[in-house]
Amino acid sequence: MAKVGVYVCHCGSNIAGVIDVAAVRDFAETLPDVVVARKDLFMCSDSGQEMVKQDIRDGLVDRVVVAACTPRTHEPIFRAAIEKAGLNKYLFEMANIRDQDSWVHAHDHEGATEKAKKIVASAVAKARNLEPLEDKFVPVTDAALVIGGGIGGISAALELANMGHKTYLVEKRPSIGGVMAQLDKTFPTNDCSACILTPMMVEAYNHPNIETLTYSEVDDVSGYIGNFTVKIRQKQTYVDWSRCTGCGDCASKCPSKTPDEFNMGLSDRRAAYIMFPQAVPKKAVVDIEHCLHCAGREIGTLPKINEKTGRPILAPCERACPAEAINRSVAYDPAGAIKEVEVGSIIVATGYQVMDKGWFKEMAPDSPNVITALQLERIISATGPTEGKLLRPSDKEKPHTITFVSCMGSRDEHFHTYCSRFCCMYMIKQARLIKEKYPDITINMHFIDVRSAGKGYDEYYTGARKMGINIFKGKVGGLEMLPDDRLRVLAYDMEAATGIEYESDLVVLATAVELPQDATALAQKLGLQFCGSNFFRELHPKLGPVETATEGLFLAGCCQGPKDIPDTVAQAKGAAAAAAVPLAQGKVRIEPIISEVHAETCSGCGICIPLCPYHAISITTYADRPRAQIEMSACKGCGVCTSACPSGAIVLHGYDESQIFAQIEALTA
Repeated sequence: MAKVGVYVCHCGSNIAGVIDVAAVRDFAETLPDVVVARKDLFMCSDSGQEMVKQDIRDGLVDRVVVAACTPRTHEPIFRAAIEKAGLNKYLFEMANIRDQDSWVHAHDHEGATEKAKKIVASAVAKARNLEPLEDKFVPVTDAALVIGGGIGGISAALELANMGHKTYLVEKRPSIGGVMAQLDKTFPTNDCSACILTPMMVEAYNHPNIETLTYSEVDDVSGYIGNFTVKIRQKQTYVDWSRCTGCGDCASKCPSKTPDEFNMGLSDRRAAYIMFPQAVPKKAVVDIEHCLHCAGREIGTLPKINEKTGRPILAPCERACPAEAINRSVAYDPAGAIKEVEVGSIIVATGYQVMDKGWFKEMAPDSPNVITALQLERIISATGPTEGKLLRPSDKEKPHTITFVSCMGSRDEHFHTYCSRFCCMYMIKQARLIKEKYPDITINMHFIDVRSAGKGYDEYYTGARKMGINIFKGKVGGLEMLPDDRLRVLAYDMEAATGIEYESDLVVLATAVELPQDATALAQKLGLQFCGSNFFRELHPKLGPVETATEGLFLAGCCQGPKDIPDTVAQAKGAAAAAAVPLAQGKVRIEPIISEVHAETCSGCGICIPLCPYHAISITTYADRPRAQIEMSACKGCGVCTSACPSGAIVLHGYDESQIFAQIEALTA
């Protein structure tokens, strides 16, 4: 006969402020096989855990029920405690009378107390039928994958590599660096962005433990924590990178032009190009979609022969390349190549994009002098389209009045309700840099309110006001296009309680930060979930900010939510530390609460396969017939397959029929 101990928690006033804890404890004493029923102010405290451990050591109880908070955060605490006391940790059940009761029935104390009794009765009924289970372990591949080569991805990769772990750094663009590579300077120190970032880029690229795969994308992911198999598609460059020296001669001779993504469309690049001057690796790429195939030089065809000279007629890029890295006679595969790697942990650091100005019709998006803040960043950068000179796009003239507009698409119920977090500060940074270089320019900044919560940020903002930068609290209602490509700004000054109207030569929109467009496809490959703000969802906003619902998969940087550079680096290092744990241990624990298929009764219908959120089920052959098979290392014991199986062939250990029906009977008694 089981000897069940029930322990009811006050949780301060979280539970006791709604539920009559003493009444629940007294009720528990009347339940079958309950030999001990106690209460404590905080069961998760040392005193609460010691109470449970002492009852186990004294031989009073061999099953434990704790009525307290959510098992998501507190179950590991109590399992560890009872295991330390010498009891199998799976002889434990938790009754969630906080999240499922006191928090949702705060205005019905009597009803909440009665519900708590039902929840405890159900937990006791299950605990009476619990059986000991044993953990299982699987070996781990000592390697990690970092997806995204921005400052977050680079920081995470370096951290893992410096711990001695083989790390694959995958970046979809030809060079690592991310958005930070597009910045001129960083706040609040006004450090040169490239001066900070470039040494890290070079260190990562040259690190013996890091294999950098640029111009590459994750094509497929399978497996589970410790044993992921990842297919990486290395896109076709149409240039032999083993020969390319990064001289840029091919780009200088290429006649084709297309908008330059790195310069945010403010200038053109060639079809043959190097992404930016400090690119790592500094290698050329031929953008075949915009290639003119000069001299009839289609990829994979032999050149025509000049009848006069008898020499082959080559394309300009071929002729210009001194290293002979461009040979259009090679029949390149346009699909690129697939590289398959085995890793134990994966970190996603795919960064962000900013909203396009075209979303905001009231802000005259058709005007060339209405630009995003990231476009302004490229204009004031020495490597930008104007080589650092502040020139407005329409006529390449210096503006006399500049307007900054905050929260375009952020804190807006029509687009994104969240704050993009660092927009206020980068606008102030840009305004300060411009004012320092061009003191005669009038700068007007419009904020809903200024958010400057970081270290040294508020002093940076205060300094901007002292420089003579005009800061208005209030929204801009719209812009009107005027002759000579000027703009009329229609705004409201909340502090003066009046509308304001003036002409401006250049308007800069701080558009919202959001996930890149290809994030959905990547999420499907990795099994990631999205939060309400449409960023990748972390496991827990407080206790699991870098973990995800998929074990072995971690998040870093702005793909998890807007954050500035210091916070991105901090989270990247945290993600690297978490990702390194299974690699360092060499094995990972697999909980025994998993599903198992009884092959004799399985019909092989396959209904369970698409329903499994962890891709743990496949079809195999048993007794010459198809049968479902569950990979125990990937299974998380969610029970979806068990409930969906029409043959009843799948059982979930720890939740067998005797336990479930006992719980139902207790709830309906």
